[in-house]
Amino acid sequence: MSVEKNIKVSVLGATGMVGQNCLRILENHPWFQVVDVAASERSAGKTYGEVVGEKWYMETPIPTSISGLIVRGVHDFDSIPEDVSCVFSALDLQKKQDTRDFEFGYAKAGYAVISTSSANRQTSDVPMIIPEINANHADVIPIQQKKRNLPRTGFVAVKPNCSIQSYIVVLEALKQAGFPVDRAQVTTLQALSGAGYKAMANPDLKQNVVPYIGGEEEKTEKEPLKIFGQVTEKGIEQSTELNVNAVCTRVSVIDGHTAVVHIGFSDTIPTIEEFKSILASFTAEPQLLQLPSAPENPIIVLDEIDRPQPKLDRDAGGGMAVTIGRIEEDKFFDIRFIGLSHNTVRGASGGAVLVAELLTEKGLIS
Repeated sequence: MSVEKNIKVSVLGATGMVGQNCLRILENHPWFQVVDVAASERSAGKTYGEVVGEKWYMETPIPTSISGLIVRGVHDFDSIPEDVSCVFSALDLQKKQDTRDFEFGYAKAGYAVISTSSANRQTSDVPMIIPEINANHADVIPIQQKKRNLPRTGFVAVKPNCSIQSYIVVLEALKQAGFPVDRAQVTTLQALSGAGYKAMANPDLKQNVVPYIGGEEEKTEKEPLKIFGQVTEKGIEQSTELNVNAVCTRVSVIDGHTAVVHIGFSDTIPTIEEFKSILASFTAEPQLLQLPSAPENPIIVLDEIDRPQPKLDRDAGGGMAVTIGRIEEDKFFDIRFIGLSHNTVRGASGGAVLVAELLTEKGLIS
């Protein structure tokens, strides 16, 4: 880490599940200090502890540094503390366009916006970053600022959908090792927490599998193409070298998204032992920079026939590592495996914090 950092941040949508998890992760963070929390107008003016009360869903208590903060209405720009430079946005408005405009409203006011929303993921000048894969997509931020006439400190960056996090870094590791994948069939088994507290409390979802999640299959198929795309002077040009076909299901698991993945290679096929070695030895820019939230090993390979399992493996690397098992030759593709990631940590709040750490090291947040 290059310099000492003391960056004041705000969390938007702080009362929801993703916002709460973001606050939990940011407690005692070595770089970021939460000095502002924002939510809907009906929560504004009360302390965070009063608003959340018994609806704090995390296993650890509400951080004492947060519970006394006065909740600000998310549209109230006048009450933002002067020293805030970065906001983590964990909310979606009713219409996607409203969310896009809302995020860029903060960017126009000079704030670095790191969003967990899907609203701007397909906006061509907005980087959608998994730091181990496409850290260079931060290069589109100056293009975004110039195109939209944003101040030097203002921009929007997003993290991708949780449904792809349990396998996409595997494709990057293989690509870097000279074994590019050109097709993937993915079946996800997605945890209840990915749909928020209402899903976790819904009795219809207990002891059940729902074979459809609205919008997830489209995100799972499209977002990797942008992540593997190239930065141009107009924005990010999506990759045409990968095809993904997805089936996304909701399963009665609290945390941890599992993916059954079948992949085909465009040229040379690695042996199973090569495949395992490539994944186990993979590191990338977050590890090189020693970012605070980066797992030491982004990919953990398990040899047990019955792993990975959400209950046993979702917290690997502090919930930031991807766990891979059941690596075998496939009858119709080339290789198949099962991947697992923590959907509310790596797939949501933790992934957003890691993006902010990366952009801080690149001098874009200060």
